Amino acid sequence: MKFKHRLAYYLFGALIGCMFLFMFLDKKDAEFCYLPNCRVLKNIRNKPFTMSEEAKQKLEENWVTMDDIKKCTEHGDVDFSRSKTLYKGGKIYVIEGRNANNEPIEIEVVNFENKVLLKDIKKL
Repeated sequence: MKFKHRLAYYLFGALIGCMFLFMFLDKKDAEFCYLPNCRVLKNIRNKPFTMSEEAKQKLEENWVTMDDIKKCTEHGDVDFSRSKTLYKGGKIYVIEGRNANNEPIEIEVVNFENKVLLKDIKKL
């Protein structure tokens, strides 16, 4: 069998296998988080969320809402160069995102072993 025939069979089989894989995993609602940014955000989203007094004051100013914070923890970018500093038994992560007005914001969360503390919210 010629090489181009073998390659065609291989690619056809790989395509069929990928289609079945995506079909089954889509029904299971599986999420692939292998990159560091995705893993940190997923870890933060899966824990109970508490807020500091400083963050509560910023939320009362009405330029940012809790929905904006949730969107930052889903689609934000973790700044690892300024993150992972220790803080009272947890690690601080700086997450950059946008609010409902499409203005850039930055949130600081402290990731403890069993909860997440929203430490501060900044408008950039």
